Amino acid sequence: MRTATEQPSARAPWALTAPALMLFVGVLLIPLAMTVLLSFHDWGQYKGVEPVFILKNWHEIVSDPYYAEMFWRTFRIAILTTLLTAVLGAPEAYILNRMSGRWKSFFLLVILGPLLISVVARTLGWALLFGGNNGVVNKLLMSLGLISTPIPFMFTETGRVVALAHVMMPFMVLSVWAALQRLDPQIENAAMSLGAGSLTIVRRIIMPQIMPGVLSGAIIVFSLSASAFATPAIIGGRRLKVAATLAYDEFLNTLNWPLGAAVATLLLVALVLIVVGSNALNERR
Repeated sequence: MRTATEQPSARAPWALTAPALMLFVGVLLIPLAMTVLLSFHDWGQYKGVEPVFILKNWHEIVSDPYYAEMFWRTFRIAILTTLLTAVLGAPEAYILNRMSGRWKSFFLLVILGPLLISVVARTLGWALLFGGNNGVVNKLLMSLGLISTPIPFMFTETGRVVALAHVMMPFMVLSVWAALQRLDPQIENAAMSLGAGSLTIVRRIIMPQIMPGVLSGAIIVFSLSASAFATPAIIGGRRLKVAATLAYDEFLNTLNWPLGAAVATLLLVALVLIVVGSNALNERR
């Protein structure tokens, strides 16, 4: 039988989490629910948005090959960005972990520094470096006679992948670096003293230890890359659209809010399924 002093303590966790829960419901769940409902409304150029339940927007997305290609381009860029950040970020995190205290702090600041700069500013930096004939790198290479035509960077998927990899690299490095904190450096020394080669140490000792960090970083990088807007819009322009830029155009340019809501909802559902499946696979491994 509970006493009078035990009942308030049992309600204390709910009282403490109530403000955060209300903020979560009001800021996230309610707008998402309204967006999902909006995707089932009708729209006309002269009549605007009509609050009727209709599947026209979803049927258009499913039946039109343009949307299939657009979503495939979105996830293709996200996958390539994730692979590039994993290939470059995992060795970078390992080297960072093996550094001494002073240099580790300095290079950790170098890695985290770009997060303090706007994504738009960093993306514009890539555009200034490689953007067409007026790009700094292209002008330098052409003046030196190394290339005859500018390197295509703007309005290409390659440019998007490179710029997104630069933006997302800190998330991968930090995820792998956090996993490496649990790795005892003496294990590598013990394996080396027993005659194990460098490749064997990397394959049998280091890789199994950092794979959880790589998978966690891959989930973060993939989700942010697939839903990114600023970098694809600046580098890719209006010709190579992804899901985020298409939803933006439907909302603010054509004013077809229901279709934009359907695109945004489908992107959200796809990302949730991919993240949940990746988490389940990561926990099983």
